[in-house]
Amino acid sequence: MLAYPGLTAAVVLAFMTALFLMALARRDNSIIDIAWGPGFLLVAGLHLALPPAPTPRQILVSVLILVWAARLALHLARRAKGRGEDFRYAAWRKAWGRWFLLRSYLQIFLLQGAFLLLVALPLPIVHAAPPVPWTALDAAGLALWAFGFAFESAADAQLVRFRKNPERRSRFLTTGLWRWSRHPNYFGEAIQWWGLFLIAASVPGGWRAVISPLVITLLLRYVSGVPLLERKHKGDPEFQAYAARTNAFWPWFPKAERRLAPRVP
Repeated sequence: MLAYPGLTAAVVLAFMTALFLMALARRDNSIIDIAWGPGFLLVAGLHLALPPAPTPRQILVSVLILVWAARLALHLARRAKGRGEDFRYAAWRKAWGRWFLLRSYLQIFLLQGAFLLLVALPLPIVHAAPPVPWTALDAAGLALWAFGFAFESAADAQLVRFRKNPERRSRFLTTGLWRWSRHPNYFGEAIQWWGLFLIAASVPGGWRAVISPLVITLLLRYVSGVPLLERKHKGDPEFQAYAARTNAFWPWFPKAERRLAPRVP
């Protein structure tokens, strides 16, 4: 049985509704991106605050989610400062016409709330489980989460430095982690949730938490992440050259380097 399912869903519904009203006042639906992290902060804080007293594993999962969410929220807030509504939401504002209000509430805010509950699934599963001894899955999950956190943080930092450099020769970052993947930050984020799943898998019934990393990986790779961001570069020769040699999501050797690599006899 999941911990506090009704209360958690009600809190997320109220949070997303408040965000929708704020977006209406500001004429900026892209605040949902900045609020993605705080939504997890809210859910994790709720599970820590409500009785009974959390076990060490429950504290670990909650803290890992809090750390991930806080870093992401700060990063996105700094990036969005003074930029106005993101191009994706601005395009939907025009395309939806008279159905804009209803579709915004349902397809942006409530839908993201539903995804938030699915992605956060390791949290209520672990909090509802009885105390069990630490296992190798806990250690593997923590190590995988730490790798993903470092990977995402480094990728974001590299992109920030690149965009601040007035002497850059290209419009696209193609060095550092971005040499191995066109979206290394998304890859790092997905890896963290696979790590959290491994920790959840160490408790009875924890296998159900696999929904979490599957949902976030599919969203980032095929729905709201890679496809939406790359759509605006369709037909750009410089980006197409970068895309031709670099994996979209999973880091790997650039294609040109794979062809030049010597064969092992």
